[in-house]
Amino acid sequence: MTQPPSQPPNEPPQGGFGAPQDPPPGGFGAPPPAQPPQTPPPAAPPSLDKKDGPATDGDQPQQPPQPGGPGYGYPQTPPPPAAQPGYGYPQQPGGSPQQAPGHGFPQQPGQPPQGAPGYGYPGQPAQPPYGQPQQPYGYPQPNTVPMSAQGSPGGGRKFGPQAMIITAAVVAIALIVGGGIWYKSSQDGETTAGGSGQGETGEGKGGSGDAPGGSGGGDEKVPSDPASKVLFQLPAPKVKGDSSYPVEGSWLTGKVFAKPGLSEINGYDLDSGKVTWTTPLSGQHCASSPEVGDGDIAAVVYQNAKATDDNKYPGCDKISAIDLGTGKILWTESVEVSSRAARYDEVSISGGTVAVGGGTDGGAAFDLKTGKELWKPQNGDACEDLGYRGGEALVAVRKCGSYDNPKMEVQLLDASDGTPQWSYKLPAGLDNAKVISVDPVVFGTDSQEITASGVTDVFTLDDKGGLQSRFALEDGKYAHDCDVNKVHDCKQILAGNGKLYVPTAEHDAKGEEYGRTNEILSFDLKTGKQTGDRFDAGGKYKIYPLRMDGENVLAYKAPPYNKGGQIVTIDPGGKETVLMENPATEAVRNVERNFLPEFGEVVYGDGRLFMSTLYVREPSKVTKEPEYLAIAFGTS
Repeated sequence: MTQPPSQPPNEPPQGGFGAPQDPPPGGFGAPPPAQPPQTPPPAAPPSLDKKDGPATDGDQPQQPPQPGGPGYGYPQTPPPPAAQPGYGYPQQPGGSPQQAPGHGFPQQPGQPPQGAPGYGYPGQPAQPPYGQPQQPYGYPQPNTVPMSAQGSPGGGRKFGPQAMIITAAVVAIALIVGGGIWYKSSQDGETTAGGSGQGETGEGKGGSGDAPGGSGGGDEKVPSDPASKVLFQLPAPKVKGDSSYPVEGSWLTGKVFAKPGLSEINGYDLDSGKVTWTTPLSGQHCASSPEVGDGDIAAVVYQNAKATDDNKYPGCDKISAIDLGTGKILWTESVEVSSRAARYDEVSISGGTVAVGGGTDGGAAFDLKTGKELWKPQNGDACEDLGYRGGEALVAVRKCGSYDNPKMEVQLLDASDGTPQWSYKLPAGLDNAKVISVDPVVFGTDSQEITASGVTDVFTLDDKGGLQSRFALEDGKYAHDCDVNKVHDCKQILAGNGKLYVPTAEHDAKGEEYGRTNEILSFDLKTGKQTGDRFDAGGKYKIYPLRMDGENVLAYKAPPYNKGGQIVTIDPGGKETVLMENPATEAVRNVERNFLPEFGEVVYGDGRLFMSTLYVREPSKVTKEPEYLAIAFGTS
């Protein structure tokens, strides 16, 4: 995602409304330009003509520490200018699917994608409206220097001792994006998990089981009138200072929409936004499971205490399972390693297992219902699990060997005890694997030193762990994103129907003056070759895949400057059916643009759309407009 060309004269306003005119700096709710860390944040969107939703966590966080590496709240640097991407949709990547990577280890941390222009109005770089975090959050994320090279024998997972910690030489930077969801049917109706996940199984399920199907294989019910109205909006937790604080994660069940605050989680009524339950946490929220387990149970990681003058930076070492129906915490555990608590920044659910990763000590797992420990890092082992992706299977990324010569594997695990069912060893020189799908297993790596997406090489594996295909996603031509040093954080990229669906980078819209658009293309998972699929956003919309809707692709269409966003379902033949179209009024458009998939979470189910932020910050001292945590839309 690169810098757009200079803005043409008299173009539609940068987030403005009505006739084209020159907007005030920053536009009206359009993503603001990058700011130095100490400058005041850009203006928040104007409030809708509704009462603000219920208040959320008002705890005041302390100033977080300086970074030792990427992690929650890890500071972001304004992206440098880059070349304009080519127009039109990407061509078939060259080279054999089996082609070896072009760069060896160690690879540099990825640079951020360049600011994408605004929606329907070029020129303004896309930056998260709530700002990239100016200070780190939680604890530093140092790299690990593991011992040499043998994996643990069969049985449970075993891991190496506490590793040596080094300071990262280069700070990795990644654009905050969101929008992936996981969807299942439960006894209570529809359950959707938002946050950092994508369609977890690649064959996502939707609908409550008794709703009429959509068009061409879709499970979502097609409304008689797709026009939506605002159901409610939720104010953001109160914070002060220049820092941004993570509230990533959201879940939709048949009863509630649930969303973390700073040091609590709230359940909201689906139609009114009224708080139905509040669950306090011992400290600030750190990570949420993208999945929802059986019985509408989610998992979270959070700090062991609230910050004080004596303990300013408590660690993210508490793990809990929460009943989303009642808000009750079912259990709380931590992982002891070398007489201290291990820290984590990722958590996933598969079947009856909660697996945590992303720290420096190796992964661990617990029983979803009871909290019984299933495995944890063990002293004396030479390997460690870096993290997991859950859903209908549990896939681990495992590292063995020295820091200078790591040996990476992707493993399908028996979720009950962590026993590997098979292992696929990555080619030498590739690390930082990110799992895109668990059924089938699809993962990506970055063979280039600096990329916008975090994934330039995609690997697809068969049901025995053999390589099925390998193909390239040329940097700058696609709009997906996989975060650095995260296993379970690929967004806007979706596996289903034996294909991998990827949105292209935006480009000039044909026949539209100043218009920008994109499309979704797909690759055959068996051959790695591009298929003939081309799902055009149309007009000046931008389109992003969210999850599978039966045999269809469910997608969000980011709006142009004078319309509201849309939720659409696209059948295998490319026929698009609109499930929801949001209001085109100025105030509503202003708020919606603050939660677009590049920097927010988008969760849809049963005629309701919930869009929420990943980070919160202090409202602008200039405009004094409120910051929002989420906005909800619904059709009749």
